[in-house]
Amino acid sequence: MVPLLIIIGIIVVLGIIAVVLYNGLIRRRNQVENAWGQIDVQLKRRIDLIPNLVETVKAYASHERETLDAVIRARNAAIAAPSSPHAQAEADSILTGALKQVFALSEAYPDLKANTNFLALQEELTATEGRVAYARQFYNDSVLSYNNSVDQFPTVIFARMLKFERREYFEADAGSRDAPKVQF
Repeated sequence: MVPLLIIIGIIVVLGIIAVVLYNGLIRRRNQVENAWGQIDVQLKRRIDLIPNLVETVKAYASHERETLDAVIRARNAAIAAPSSPHAQAEADSILTGALKQVFALSEAYPDLKANTNFLALQEELTATEGRVAYARQFYNDSVLSYNNSVDQFPTVIFARMLKFERREYFEADAGSRDAPKVQF
């Protein structure tokens, strides 16, 4: 009778451990998905602001067509980018570079720099960039926690059995770390 109770006790303890480990993996996976959703929301917010910015700049710098077209192309590429962290990071880097060129135009056009619509859009985009940066950091922190759980013993046993895969980080493109070249 005692050996049977010991075996039942061991099974119950192992069952409890399995449930706790599984729930931890689910919680971390859901946190990663939530964090990715926050990045997506902020990137879409920025994309929605760009047409207004382009129209405002067009009124003052109509002969800067190439720069404005580059922003529109970058925006369209960001909209069409697959929803993976690598693809989104690549599109984000291109769009950020194009936006920096538009903001650099304001230095060459004092009337544009003084325009309240332009200043408001610039402020809104700057605030959105801060939100994107925070969302990226939160996402990457969530991915780190999740990946650690997936890789650590004993969770790794359950993660492999239940097909929990590592997630990729939202990393800036290597070329995005360079300052954009602005020419007038």
